[in-house]
Amino acid sequence: MRVSRYFLPVLKENPAEAQIVSHRYMLRAGMIKQQAAGIYSWLPLGLRVLNRIQQIVHEEQERAGHIPLLMPTLQPADLWRESGRYDDYGQEMLRIKDRQDREMLYGPTNEEMITDIFRSHVNSYKDLPLTLYHIQWKFRDEMRPRFGVMRGREFLMKDGYNFDVDKAAALHAYNRHMVSYLRTYERMGLTAIPMRADSGPIGGDDTHEFLVLAATGESEVFFDSAVTELKLGNREVDYDNREEVAAVCKEFTTLYARTDETHDAALFDAIPEDRRKVARGIEVGQIFYFGTKYSEAMGATVVTADGSKVPVEMGSHGIGVSRLLGAIIEASHDDKGIIWPEGVTPFPVGIVNLKQGDAAADAACEGLYKALAAKGLEALYDDRDERAGAKFATMDLIGLPWRITVGPRGLANGVVELTSRRSGESVEMTPEAAVARIAEIYAAI
Repeated sequence: MRVSRYFLPVLKENPAEAQIVSHRYMLRAGMIKQQAAGIYSWLPLGLRVLNRIQQIVHEEQERAGHIPLLMPTLQPADLWRESGRYDDYGQEMLRIKDRQDREMLYGPTNEEMITDIFRSHVNSYKDLPLTLYHIQWKFRDEMRPRFGVMRGREFLMKDGYNFDVDKAAALHAYNRHMVSYLRTYERMGLTAIPMRADSGPIGGDDTHEFLVLAATGESEVFFDSAVTELKLGNREVDYDNREEVAAVCKEFTTLYARTDETHDAALFDAIPEDRRKVARGIEVGQIFYFGTKYSEAMGATVVTADGSKVPVEMGSHGIGVSRLLGAIIEASHDDKGIIWPEGVTPFPVGIVNLKQGDAAADAACEGLYKALAAKGLEALYDDRDERAGAKFATMDLIGLPWRITVGPRGLANGVVELTSRRSGESVEMTPEAAVARIAEIYAAI
């Protein structure tokens, strides 16, 4: 993509309404535009990152054996009355009526609707286990929407729901989601710690939140610092093997890590003092096991092998897709702008032409642009007739992990400059070597 043909409305000054880093940089980098309190349009650069995050979520859900579908944003109120949550959910639920005076709501979550889908089509234990998920826009009418996409009213979320014949199978589904989430966050360059949490209005007996450490986090968290060193890495996990999956979960949840709602001072004080940490965290996902809470209320049952009819065991599992953009920026930035991890960057590399109109520089940039495209990598080529400082400032602000700088002086020696956004280190190399290096980096992720 050429900057001269792209829609990239960057801002030089910090918007007055932006209180935290992610909100400030998303507005300045031309990623979002506020349309109403807590409601945003996603501009091209922001949408590219949003789509990359969705892609990772889809890939890891399907790797774990989960099946995608898509449920609507509007839901009939009657389903929520069946479960008993319509009056209990509170003012965060946006309640509306259609032209036939039927009561509807803009879905804040989908437990009732997915249970209705299940009970309409599944009635035998032979169809289990089953996990269905979707990525869909949701709405919660926050009293004080703030911090940009971190606490908006409209947000994009992945929510999945497992259906199992007994508790043991449902707890395996819970563990399976934990492992798939760990892999998802690591692919995004995040250390997201699973912490024992409170179930809130979803309900249920077991729940973990995944939190990214950041000074602007909304939750106070208490943890053993050794938990931040745990990594799933590239290890292969057989999601059908209950013992293997449970072992990974045990590895990541044995060390102390809790939110303030479930904090146990006595257990925390038993940790060696130098590993006892108190910090702030941003919630980017949560998993729940809630048993038969919804299936009993809504008549979602299956016939077992002995002919008896039992309510299915269920769980709910969410990832805040749009919130993740803010969390990644909060965890990965400097005073110049965003620093995107390679897994979610809107473009893998930027090309800066220091002397637009110079025949050699123009030709070298075109050659790099086409060579990267031939390897499946779409570069962002700053071909504007702008001063070099402005081009560098834009690249630093939008945070592409790598930049190739092309100028007449370097070309006279047969080299361009490859710069890491994260480290700031630059290396001179031939254009061919720069393309090969970028291709090698992205082939490894």
